[in-house]
Amino acid sequence: MQTQLAPEYQGTPEGQEAEAILRKCVHCGFCTATCPTYQLLGDELDGPRGRIYLIKQVLEGQEPTRKTQLHLDRCLTCRNCESTCPSGVQYGHLVDIGRRIVEEKVPRPRGEAAVRWALKEGLPSPLFAPAMKLGQAVRGLLPGRLRAKVPPRQQAGRWPAASHARKVLLLQGCVQPAMAPNINAATARVLDAAGIQTLVAPEAGCCGAVKFHLNDQDGGRAQMRANIDAWWPYIERGAVECIVMNASGCGVTVKEYGHILRLDPQYAEKAARVSALTRDLSELLPDLVPLLKDRVRPAGRAFAYHPPCTLQHGQKLRGGVERHMAALGFTLRVARTESHLCCGAAGTYSVLNPELSYQLRDRKLGVLGAAFADEPPAAILSANMGCITHLQSGTEIPVRHWVELLDEALLA
Repeated sequence: MQTQLAPEYQGTPEGQEAEAILRKCVHCGFCTATCPTYQLLGDELDGPRGRIYLIKQVLEGQEPTRKTQLHLDRCLTCRNCESTCPSGVQYGHLVDIGRRIVEEKVPRPRGEAAVRWALKEGLPSPLFAPAMKLGQAVRGLLPGRLRAKVPPRQQAGRWPAASHARKVLLLQGCVQPAMAPNINAATARVLDAAGIQTLVAPEAGCCGAVKFHLNDQDGGRAQMRANIDAWWPYIERGAVECIVMNASGCGVTVKEYGHILRLDPQYAEKAARVSALTRDLSELLPDLVPLLKDRVRPAGRAFAYHPPCTLQHGQKLRGGVERHMAALGFTLRVARTESHLCCGAAGTYSVLNPELSYQLRDRKLGVLGAAFADEPPAAILSANMGCITHLQSGTEIPVRHWVELLDEALLA
């Protein structure tokens, strides 16, 4: 795609990156066929190719409008288009650039701006945990849509006390400890059973994704630097094998620290090192299977599995959870159709675009249910906190992280 950058973007890092991405696009439209919002709305501008044109126009000097902003806002950033694209267009990076530029040029309505500010400041805040506890205490009195965002209180269980020669770092996340603390504890117990000790750097907090994708990119980068500082003493002395992520949304972000901070003279090398050390929990399964095979009693029923977009499209990790859990004796089924499509959670998307988000949720639950003809699945499994909470809001079937199932199957 030929591009003539406006003078204000020529020679800038963002302009150069965007132009390189745009030049890879060959207008083929394969991306449109697999875009969830295009499938729902049928508007070219609500598909990747249309949004690419909108960003191109802005970079060439055309003034963006509120309509431009809305089309970019409606993108889930699921990156399904990247998996489909034959030319390797890095759409996720391009839409981050486009959104930031449009955000600076197009004022938002006051109420909309307030909601976005509350999300980016509230979710990573230390006040989120006490607020969630309060919400859980009065959950039965909350309106339906708000109650869906407040899961019942969960007991985390014990954190293993044993020390092992093999050690990993775990990012606990900003909302997961308050909403589903058992996921982190289950992760530590499963790794402990395999002879791996899980360490947590207390100063590490939000991965930075919430602020970064709500166009507070400077705030997101500050959180990324804080995490690097928290992890660096462990990395520098070689105390850990890797940094484990059990929320795929956090994982895809931390794996991109090296890209996001590549121009930071103080953090570029450290960020690249952190990204290189980061592993989704499922990437440890090939090593865990032989260590755990004799220590697991699998549940007899079949489970539905929804691979998050951040895992299969963002991190390009497909099939690993199903394959390795099968090797441990579990039966996981993905949807027969549309397993590649987003469930509609997409970080804060379900709050900011509820109508589209809930359509995608119900569509996802429908195709997952269709994989079970005789009886419903024992549970729906996933690998990201946002997907788990969002899917649970639409079904009575339990929705859980796959590591919790593996943890429960461990023999004492």
